[in-house]
Amino acid sequence: MITESITEADYQMHKAFMQEALLEAKKAGALGEVPIGAVIVYKGEIIARGHNRSIIDHDPTAHAEIVAIRKACAKLKNYRLPGSTLYVTLEPCTMCAGSFLHTRIDTVVYGAGDSRNGALGTNLNINDYKAFNHKITIIPRILQEECSSLIKAFFRERRVKK
Repeated sequence: MITESITEADYQMHKAFMQEALLEAKKAGALGEVPIGAVIVYKGEIIARGHNRSIIDHDPTAHAEIVAIRKACAKLKNYRLPGSTLYVTLEPCTMCAGSFLHTRIDTVVYGAGDSRNGALGTNLNINDYKAFNHKITIIPRILQEECSSLIKAFFRERRVKK
């Protein structure tokens, strides 16, 4: 379910957590990774942080979301994360969206949509598949401009260097 309308109080809360995800994204960018960051919130507190590490870890699955999920599961000592919310600066891909189903994450809040690989509403919506028994609440476009600008600047700089 994509939630377009939220209260001002909820927007402010989502904005604060997305700012934390943006800090993670900047860490990725400083490492030469695509600047995407994520945080996982459980019972109102950040329990895990992650940023893209695919290049430096030589691991195509080391997306910000997966890095954060691994840390959150270890912290809670559970492979499931019901009651949690994941904040990520870019709309997740199908791999990451699939991990949300397996971990039973309740809500995903993302910043910028992804016209190439977005799997939570832009290109496809993982919730549309009837066979999946877990549905995710999706809250798009929180700090969209800030998230989008960070990624665009990163790729603009890479093109100039080439």
